[in-house]
Amino acid sequence: MYSIINIQPRKYQENIARTAYHKNTLVVLPTGLGKTLIALMVAVYRLNRYPNSKALMMAPTRPLCAQHQRTFQTFTNIENEKIVLVTGKIRKEKRKELYEKGKVILATPQCVKNDLENNNLNLRNFSLVVFDEAHRAVKDYPYTYIAKVYVTQSLMPRILALTASPGGTYEKISEIKRNLFIEAVEVRTEFDKDVKPYIKEIKKKWIYVPMPEKMKEVIEILNEIIKENISWLKDHKFVNKSKLSKKELIELQSQIIGSVESGVKFTVARIVASTIKLMHIKELLETQGVEPALDFLVKMMKSKKMSDRLLFRDPRMIRIWKKLEELKNEEHPKLKKLVFMVKELVTRNPKIKIIVFANYRNTVEKIVETLRQNGISAQMLIGQAKRGGRGLSQKEQIKIIKDFANSKFNVLVTTSIGEEGLDIVDTNVAIFYEPVPSEIRMIQRRGRVGRQSKGYIIFLITKGSLDEAFYWAAYHKIKKMRNILYRMKEENVKKEKKSILDWLK
Repeated sequence: MYSIINIQPRKYQENIARTAYHKNTLVVLPTGLGKTLIALMVAVYRLNRYPNSKALMMAPTRPLCAQHQRTFQTFTNIENEKIVLVTGKIRKEKRKELYEKGKVILATPQCVKNDLENNNLNLRNFSLVVFDEAHRAVKDYPYTYIAKVYVTQSLMPRILALTASPGGTYEKISEIKRNLFIEAVEVRTEFDKDVKPYIKEIKKKWIYVPMPEKMKEVIEILNEIIKENISWLKDHKFVNKSKLSKKELIELQSQIIGSVESGVKFTVARIVASTIKLMHIKELLETQGVEPALDFLVKMMKSKKMSDRLLFRDPRMIRIWKKLEELKNEEHPKLKKLVFMVKELVTRNPKIKIIVFANYRNTVEKIVETLRQNGISAQMLIGQAKRGGRGLSQKEQIKIIKDFANSKFNVLVTTSIGEEGLDIVDTNVAIFYEPVPSEIRMIQRRGRVGRQSKGYIIFLITKGSLDEAFYWAAYHKIKKMRNILYRMKEENVKKEKKSILDWLK
């Protein structure tokens, strides 16, 4: 008989696992509250119930799969050699051997999808499939295909889906449920009775910095051009309102292709593409600083695309470029405030662990460089190289995370790679260099503090900028998401009670 060892599951984990033993379950639990242990409990139960079966757990990256492998080896009595890691780095023939040999298989979804399509894997004898980071199970992500194949092939299918946040709309959550054949929803937040005893206090602080007057001048010119472009789209009946978000313009861009007469298509597509880029420059300037905005603008100036070349016939674009050139050595006030805060925190507690989240690699590099210049030990955590740019291999990423856990430096500055999955040690302080409009990313970032001890979250916000809009967008999405999930959970309970009553009749 298999069992959980070396750890005592918490009450809420046991309650959630009991549901997942018998129903395809979506588990929504904040980062750091032990979703993986629930997967272990369900795996042990299913493997004991079906002794000749196997379990498969998938996660989006190889380091995360390797992390899950170590968790299974540490906290279950399943033989280590039967807990196997399968990735695309392993040749096809060897992968087939591992599938046959393993009792628990940890694998990346792309690898599993390829092996299913090539008949290198059959899920007939799998009594459990776990989809980690299940919010990805939308559209054509491999999870959708794998779930369909699994329920068709398996003799005893059971699906467990894990995420810190499935999304902020009823439509997206419903799509995930549909794609993963979910029958029950188990959601917990820090406010639930069975979770509260395990939550450490997390204090939040909002630090506002002023927008420099010279930057405001550039933003006003950008707003002027953006407003004119949207007015043109409205006058020509392509949109019906005077204000549009970048997301709405991107959606419009995809609708234009194939649905607009060829004579008008180029003009519309050019205006939409230009407006999206102008909005991006504005976002960079407001939330990151002059240097990133200028870099992007210069790339546009050098571009051979007709839409970019036509945009720069507008003399206002040259004015923007000249003003940014004049300001290029001026640091964003956020950076100064960040350095001041970190220095103060490290002085108070030389062993403190601080994680700083920033959206762009260039910003991460700038923050690390500036912190080091000010005598603060800092390292960056970014993804692998893209298109010949700078990046970190997965081996380097794991080493940096390990060094951070061992207190070899105080500050870890990271892009979105530090939000999802990777087992980063509990930190004392999380600093959002800029708020994010995504409820998924906001929840994942927040989950990096307050696991074992009291934590602090600090939001750096530029007054009157997109920072403020992004913060409140995520806040309202999280609130909406929780209401939807609890409603779904109640609906499942009501259906179950009704079916029991109908059976008794």
